Amino acid sequence: MRKLVIPKYYGRPSIGLALFGCTNRPFYHVCVFPDRALGRRYEGNILEQVGTFDPLPNQKNEKLVALNFGRLKYWIGERNAHISVPVLELLGLSGLFPIHPKSFIRAKDNRALIADQQLKAVAEATEAEKIAQEQTTSSATSTSHPQ
Repeated sequence: MRKLVIPKYYGRPSIGLALFGCTNRPFYHVCVFPDRALGRRYEGNILEQVGTFDPLPNQKNEKLVALNFGRLKYWIGERNAHISVPVLELLGLSGLFPIHPKSFIRAKDNRALIADQQLKAVAEATEAEKIAQEQTTSSATSTSHPQ
């Protein structure tokens, strides 16, 4: 059913991520959507694109973000736009807003995961070293006793 309102002036706009890209290669546009009652997340409902976000790391292990701060300030300040949590995280990391608490939680979880991986690697290395020493000692004792 077709809406009989102009979405540009209806309700409170929201700023969120619109998924563009293909399978196994996501790419997001940071977009301004009309009121959530009108629907979102597809090209026909985007009022304005204010940035891009590439979540996959490049060769230098960087995730690229491009934001138009002037237009973001307009939509947040003058039009009182609602901001989604992923965009709040990006804006916190870029310096426009304070860092979102979810960013700290994700960093803590990533540090714990890396520490667990390092412990497993050290345990595997010591186990392999122990097996190698047992093999060398068993081969040395078997060669010293002729049968």
